[in-house]
Amino acid sequence: MSMNDAELAAHLAEVSGQILLQVRASGMLSLKALGKAGDATANQFLVHALREQRPDDGLLSEEEKDNPVRLEKSRVWIVDPVDGTREYGEARTDWAVHVGLAIDGVATIGAVALPGLGVVLRTDAPTTVPAAPEKLRMVVSRTRPAKEATDVAERIGAELVPMGSAGAKAMSIIRGEADIYLHSGGQYEWDSCAPAAVALAHGLHVSRIDGSPLVYNQADVYMPDLLICRKEHADRILGEIAQLA
Repeated sequence: MSMNDAELAAHLAEVSGQILLQVRASGMLSLKALGKAGDATANQFLVHALREQRPDDGLLSEEEKDNPVRLEKSRVWIVDPVDGTREYGEARTDWAVHVGLAIDGVATIGAVALPGLGVVLRTDAPTTVPAAPEKLRMVVSRTRPAKEATDVAERIGAELVPMGSAGAKAMSIIRGEADIYLHSGGQYEWDSCAPAAVALAHGLHVSRIDGSPLVYNQADVYMPDLLICRKEHADRILGEIAQLA
């Protein structure tokens, strides 16, 4: 099966989501075991498929031991088999599968599947982002909202929208469910590579919370923070963050 990079990302994200739904529907696993089994099963499919389809590229997965050889590569696939394991186990819809490709450190191509909604958002098929309402909405963690996010939301009069996975939060802006995703609690490259690529393809602003770019395929895969929002809101949000700092 010959596919370009964007088609491959979308196909792998969609199939992984279907696998995860089947694992959950089996009824064979309790909540904790379900999360582990889902992660492991989806990861095995993704890494084997990518190694066969793109053998010359690097690979970084949350569920796979890191191979430093990727640092020598220009093209590196960065995947999160289940972003939002808790939400997946609880049969919520706010979990995702991330398949991203960073080229020279930039999140360039990717797909984010939202299997609970039957949706795959991708870099090669951007849709129109709905207009923002008068009262902006800031999507935050449903269990541990970042202080910077809640402080900025209070300063600009934004409504807080609790949600699960990072991918679901980022895609909520594209889907018109929220307007700002500000995170400062720390993540890893696999949490944001595919969502960042998809957000950029939809014309959104994507950066660190100091306005600097997100850089991928680093030796240290920790990423402290990010901001995803409509471009017309970026300067205001970055300004508020700077004042709080």
